[in-house]
Amino acid sequence: MLLYGDRSGSAYNLATRSAVGSLVEWHLGATSFGMALPQGLYRTVLRALRVLSPVLTKGKSKLGRGLRGRRDAHERLAAAATPLADRPVVWVHASSVGESLQARTVIDVLRGRIPGIHVVFTFFSPSAEAVQGTFPADVSSYLPWDLPEVMGPVLDAVRPDVIVFTQREVWPTLAEEAATRGVPTVLIAGTMPQGAGRLSRPGRILLGPAFRSLRAVAAISKEDGDRFGLLGVEKDRVTVTGDPGIDGVRDRAARIDRGAPHMQIFGTGFRGEGGPILVAGSTWPSDEKVLIPALARVRESVPGLRLVLAPHEPGGYDFVGLGRRLAADGWIPALLGKVGEVHGVDAILVDRVGVLGDLYSLASVAYVGGGFHKSGLHSVLEPAAVGVPVLIGPRYQGSPHATRLLAVGGARAVADADVLAVTLREWLEVPGKNKERGQLAMDYIENQREAAEYTADLITQFLPQEDRPGTLSEGEI
Repeated sequence: MLLYGDRSGSAYNLATRSAVGSLVEWHLGATSFGMALPQGLYRTVLRALRVLSPVLTKGKSKLGRGLRGRRDAHERLAAAATPLADRPVVWVHASSVGESLQARTVIDVLRGRIPGIHVVFTFFSPSAEAVQGTFPADVSSYLPWDLPEVMGPVLDAVRPDVIVFTQREVWPTLAEEAATRGVPTVLIAGTMPQGAGRLSRPGRILLGPAFRSLRAVAAISKEDGDRFGLLGVEKDRVTVTGDPGIDGVRDRAARIDRGAPHMQIFGTGFRGEGGPILVAGSTWPSDEKVLIPALARVRESVPGLRLVLAPHEPGGYDFVGLGRRLAADGWIPALLGKVGEVHGVDAILVDRVGVLGDLYSLASVAYVGGGFHKSGLHSVLEPAAVGVPVLIGPRYQGSPHATRLLAVGGARAVADADVLAVTLREWLEVPGKNKERGQLAMDYIENQREAAEYTADLITQFLPQEDRPGTLSEGEI
């Protein structure tokens, strides 16, 4: 294992917008809501939310789904986990989809080393329901309410050998109850952006004890590792491993099925075969307000330009309205599954999930959405892993990978439609320019191999010590 510094690498609709309503929205819309509140108030608010949750769960909003899933999570988790006592148990918690994918690569390594290991998987965001069925876990559930009267009994039932948090989501009560029972806690894929709320004085007051109780932190970079020190994590407990999610992205890129139906259509009904393709993934309306006008200008100088556009949340998306906007600029759009039914299609609208990673491999240039949205940028790793240069909006500071891709030249941030149009022309009109940038992006991915292995080494030292091939002893770490 490399040591510290060596590897850098509207269901919810209250009658008024009351203070309580705002707190509810904040808590369920972001992780670790209580970071700005003292411990007592944090738990008081959570208890109030728990009591009010039956009133707030109607409809299909993320808020409602999250509250419904959390309502009896402790009982379901305890009941399902009780039979797991005969083998080492790893409890993995991830906030949402991205964190789940990072954790999955590590769990895959651990299962390869220790075939009989039991894995308990919890998540916070309803978005993670999409990966719940495929995560390599024996038990999966929403994270129960972060309260002593809830977490204590769950821990007593699950009896984990180690609890694994991801990125920076360390829940204070769960960490406290684990420490009380002598259960080690570990943070993997650790990242802490400069200016993160957890580094504020109120954040340190609430979360400092939880971070200080961490037995080990697997940080993505030295800079991230240093910032965990500001929360009280001792330097000798921090190891820079890189991002284990990169291993997963690389593996998925290598397994792309070129014969899949959603890939075959590009050789048939998609107009302008041989022309450049822009794949815009995980877009929000705020991205499309910039992207569509820019593309209208680029089409004038880049003949045969084709578009693949995949909204962030295709379920319930207004594809009819989006298609009309594109048609007004001269595009001939069609839904992904309808390409063969429309003549001369040059704009494909992706109305399903699970295929975007494959579609990036067809791109000349990728645009990753979220950079014009309040929630921030989505993952840039998938296009980079297939050697495609990346364009992003200005809100990328919360993404360490985007920052580093920008630094090595594999990505570029654009402030508006004008800059986006100029950059697209540069990358598409100059022969080989996009491929040169794409190679820089792929090099970034290739330079961070085996982070999942290093991270698994870190976790293994907290599991019952048996003869396990492929693991490092404590003296070798």
